[in-house]
Amino acid sequence: MRILYALFLAAALLAAQSSASKKARDLKVEADPFPEGESQLLTRKVDIPRSYAIIMGVGAYQNLPKDLHLAYSERDADSLYSILISLEGGNYRAENVKKLLGPRATLANLKQEIEEWLPRVAKENDRVFIYFAGHGFIHQGKGYLAPYDFNLNDVAGTGYPMESLAKTVGQKVKAKWKVMMTDSCHSGFVNTETRADSLNSMIQNLDKSMFSLTASRDQERSFESADFGGGHGVFTYYVVKGMEGEADDDRDGIVTASEMTEYVRKNVREATKGKQTPRSDRGSFDPEMLIAYVPSYATAAPPPAPKFGTLVFETNREEVEVFVDGKSAGIATKTAPLRLPGLRPGAHQIQGIKMGYEPDGPREEMVYPGQETTVKIQILIPRKRPKAAVEQFDKGLEFYNKGFEQNYRKAAEHLAQALTLDPTYSQAALYLGRANNALFDQTKARQYFELAIRIDPDYSEARSSFGGMLLDVGDIDGSIRQFDTVLKRNPKDVQTLYLRAQAFRIKERYDDAIESAKSAIAISPTVAEPHFWLAESLRMNGSYKESRKEYVDYLKYSNFDSGLSGNLNYYVVGFLVGHGKRRRAAQKDIWQDLRSLAYFGLCDCAYRDKKLDDAALFCQKSLQYDSEYPYAHYLTGLVFATQAQASGSLETLSAARKHFERMLILNPDMDEAKNVKAMLRSFNQALAATR
Repeated sequence: MRILYALFLAAALLAAQSSASKKARDLKVEADPFPEGESQLLTRKVDIPRSYAIIMGVGAYQNLPKDLHLAYSERDADSLYSILISLEGGNYRAENVKKLLGPRATLANLKQEIEEWLPRVAKENDRVFIYFAGHGFIHQGKGYLAPYDFNLNDVAGTGYPMESLAKTVGQKVKAKWKVMMTDSCHSGFVNTETRADSLNSMIQNLDKSMFSLTASRDQERSFESADFGGGHGVFTYYVVKGMEGEADDDRDGIVTASEMTEYVRKNVREATKGKQTPRSDRGSFDPEMLIAYVPSYATAAPPPAPKFGTLVFETNREEVEVFVDGKSAGIATKTAPLRLPGLRPGAHQIQGIKMGYEPDGPREEMVYPGQETTVKIQILIPRKRPKAAVEQFDKGLEFYNKGFEQNYRKAAEHLAQALTLDPTYSQAALYLGRANNALFDQTKARQYFELAIRIDPDYSEARSSFGGMLLDVGDIDGSIRQFDTVLKRNPKDVQTLYLRAQAFRIKERYDDAIESAKSAIAISPTVAEPHFWLAESLRMNGSYKESRKEYVDYLKYSNFDSGLSGNLNYYVVGFLVGHGKRRRAAQKDIWQDLRSLAYFGLCDCAYRDKKLDDAALFCQKSLQYDSEYPYAHYLTGLVFATQAQASGSLETLSAARKHFERMLILNPDMDEAKNVKAMLRSFNQALAATR
């Protein structure tokens, strides 16, 4: 009944989420495959063998005095059980895990499960896991685990012999992977007959094919405290955290025996200030054995090398020197354009210079992967700016092009001097606005953007940059006004079109956003960003199948390394507004954030269309790009909760709980938090009921 109640809450929350949508959702189920190229990315194969486990935990002993009872052993075993069966943890099937807690962990039951059940079910290619939390004792040189009905007056008759465990595991259990973990002697009940180092040595020498990890070493006690997750043994707390993904040192989604050992040892030693050191002995066993598989914890693969593009410079005068990103790139003439292939995708600063005339630029031109773009250089006005102002501007531009905070500050100093020397220097005002925006000083940035526009009302580049900044600070109406002004002068400005699409999407004007994004795509089909904002608006409009295609196009066209880490020019700032991501980031982080959001959108589309397996894979991929996005954890939890509702699966219920708990840590103030907390209470009851 408890699990049914928990799943009922999950269903209620899912229904509430659906009803909150302002537009009707088309829940028609379609059997379409992954979009082209995506199935290989999302369906990584990991060989997880059939697995069996016995989890034992005893705290309040039937025959021991209360001062020898343990506070958290049973809670430890419960936590280990939950992560062991989780689809994002041990990946053990719940029906293949025996959980013996408290009064159920009797000597007779231990013998039954260890000596009869485990040898009967485990086969040669399988994996077995044995965990014990409770007391361990040495009596007459022999080691014993203390079951619930253990009696100090009859250690040999009421304890479970380590020799029996060794014989069973070593000779009768045929599994190729064997894991033993013990968190014993919490109370520090150690004397000449109960030395922790002797007990641990016996555990580790059970069988050389077994990977063993014990809580402590020579004469150390194993600590437990309410300070660890509300109450746990320190050792088990970090074992569970490690299996949740924290031990995955190389972030490949797989926690190995070697990674688990290093993670647990390091953290337990630090937490106890060196008073407790876990001990391991892998024997002849493969240190790369799989302890846990947590795909959402893996780090996404780095972007591939850039797909280069080409700029072709045409000019109205002879002998015009073209500069790209502050460096001379060649000479263009009226009859011989300058063609520059092999440019990395993204924004490049270009400038045309002819002696005796005001330069054209500097301004930004976009290079699109695999595309050739024509750039017009217009040399029109005889030079009249003071030489000193131009020199200061050029120095400022040099620092600005280098990116990173210290260079933006130096750039701002020189640009401010240029503007002082020539108050009509609109380019200096624009780049001063950009430099301050990159330094997160939006007040000064607004001041200089507005100054550039007052000096030159037709300065479209200044208006577009100003609009991007207004997006970032949440002035959506102001940004739309700037973008509209730019588009009146140049209806084919792709960047301004897709930024306006973003602004409309935030305003929930989805039809306008769709129209603006489609206009940008019609002009430049392989530019990635319009596909993203089109996908977002289609999804919010309920067009999930169309949206999914646009997300895939965005992922395809943006899948390259721009080479601009630390430089905010490639994406006009403002992309993350409206997604609970108001933090500022380097360009590389923005690239990862947007890919995370694209996979999040794909997850939501698949979830809405009831394609739950697809949704789970997409959500896990989203978290690989941004593991700190609370909405992705929330949606992943919903997907797993819905799967649990459909199948009655404890494995997916445990995975759902993990993501809901992470969501509450990242953002406890989300609107969904109240319902999630209610679900978690029921999930915990359901999982605890499986004793």
